[in-house]
Amino acid sequence: MPNPEADHARALDVSTRERSGGDRRQGSRRKHGRHHVVWTLLAAPAVAWVINLSRHGAAVAEDAVNPSGALSAFLLIFALLATPLRRVWPQAGVARWLLRNRRYLGVAGFGYALLHTLFYVVDAGSAGRVIADLPRLDIWTGWVSLMILVPLAATSSGAAVRRLGRWWKPLQRWTYAAALLGLLHALSLNEWEDPVEPLVVAAPLIALQVWRVLGHRRRPRAP
Repeated sequence: MPNPEADHARALDVSTRERSGGDRRQGSRRKHGRHHVVWTLLAAPAVAWVINLSRHGAAVAEDAVNPSGALSAFLLIFALLATPLRRVWPQAGVARWLLRNRRYLGVAGFGYALLHTLFYVVDAGSAGRVIADLPRLDIWTGWVSLMILVPLAATSSGAAVRRLGRWWKPLQRWTYAAALLGLLHALSLNEWEDPVEPLVVAAPLIALQVWRVLGHRRRPRAP
């Protein structure tokens, strides 16, 4: 015999699952929408530079070398700020935002480092000039920093995180070495004549890392 109560319960269960699935899909769409906005904003300067480079050639490359390198440094610094900022001010909105988007900031920082390198090579004008510049401190530090970033960017996806398991975090910590070399690269440009700007850019990360270390040392040990 038909059981109205059981039928009603099954209908409610189906309705609940459908609403839950709809909520998940809607949440996923909102999340993807936010990611698209972030990627659009991050990519906008690169698109403008590449279009200008294709239209005007080496003259654009010369003008874009320093800004593209500075933007790469900014993005990498912001990506590295996420964890220490969360530990110092865990409820700060900016800390949560950086934590949600640090992967995108890091990948974009690598992308602008590549673009910075492309502009440098185009501005140099020949492979011979690029090779001749390699022994310079301000040049080889940039190349080594870029080479460190390559495997980090290549393993930034969720699939790579799952595949590498516990080895993923130690690998990603090499970002600090890349950032340090990038700072040395920027400081040694123009024979150390204008070190203020690179130090100002790196100052928040340095300050937060020092704060983390001092806070960890002062934390009382469990009895």
